[in-house]
Amino acid sequence: MPTAGEKKTLWFLAIVALSGSGVRLWRSSGPPVTAADSLALDAQIARVDSVRALNHAVTRGRGRRLDAGPATRTPGDAARVASLDSSDATPLDLDRATQDEIEGLPGIGPALAKRIVAFRDSVGSFGQVEALCDVSGIGPALVKRLRPLVTFTGQHRPVSDECDGASKQARASHRPRDSKPR
Repeated sequence: MPTAGEKKTLWFLAIVALSGSGVRLWRSSGPPVTAADSLALDAQIARVDSVRALNHAVTRGRGRRLDAGPATRTPGDAARVASLDSSDATPLDLDRATQDEIEGLPGIGPALAKRIVAFRDSVGSFGQVEALCDVSGIGPALVKRLRPLVTFTGQHRPVSDECDGASKQARASHRPRDSKPR
């Protein structure tokens, strides 16, 4: 048998539960949703969805790229991207970029972009700019030019010393064919 204090506590909890249910019921019976309210809500949801579609090309930790790809571009985006100089644009993620996006970088044509994508697909993500030197046709000068324009979200991997000019071995000098070694 509950004591007097326990009975008071049970009554108090019952009243709180019933009053909470009553408030919820009263709030749910508010004014009916009109067609105008429904249209306004749909328009707001459409705006949010369009912003999400434009932000789909977000590079993790680096912000939004302005050249989000052909599927999400609007006619105004091309002019906006063209009007920006390279210091305003967010770097291109070479660990995820398509061949067409890579071709847009200075000094990279279709053949080199294809080699970059093929190398990335066969070996894995670059992870750092120095790893680009492992791709045939990319040397220290091009890496220096691309450094401020690219970023990498992939895992860092060991790289060769291809781009380090001091570590490249000098080629053996060619001697005339008719001379004999000493």
